[in-house]
Amino acid sequence: MIGVGDTAPDFIAPAVSGGSAVELELFRLVEAHEAVALAFAPATFAPTCTAALAAVRDAGWSDRDDLAVVALTGDSLYAGFAYADRFDLPFPVVADFHGGVAESYDLLAPSWEGHSDIPRRATVVIDGDWTVRFAEATADALDRSDPAPVENATEAVREIGLDVDRPRVEYDGAW
Repeated sequence: MIGVGDTAPDFIAPAVSGGSAVELELFRLVEAHEAVALAFAPATFAPTCTAALAAVRDAGWSDRDDLAVVALTGDSLYAGFAYADRFDLPFPVVADFHGGVAESYDLLAPSWEGHSDIPRRATVVIDGDWTVRFAEATADALDRSDPAPVENATEAVREIGLDVDRPRVEYDGAW
């Protein structure tokens, strides 16, 4: 797994953003924000991953001009459309269908629920200098880790100088 202090790899990938298909360019987000939070998930509609993304949504992380949030899943762009719509996700959902982005962050699971080469459940925070300020993954995407990686990422975002609310992951929601 990529480590704190490492330089974050850049990527360009298909994503759903604002109800449209776009080409998400990480370098543009890093240039425009003080921090970028990447939330990796093996699949859309995985309950624990959805709970974490909904917590980030509800904490208002994507409502800020100084912080960008990106979800990355191992599912298709079509699944991303349904997922973003169903859970009213206000941030881009990247289709890392073949795991290329996850692999560049050393977050590729060899297999999960019968799928191979799929992203692990993880959170990575990058600052404006491309330095990884936080990186944490769960052993299994369905683990109900307490606290969840997105909750643990809060301190790193605050150390960058952003006053953010801590997401509260509720695993027993309507996922």
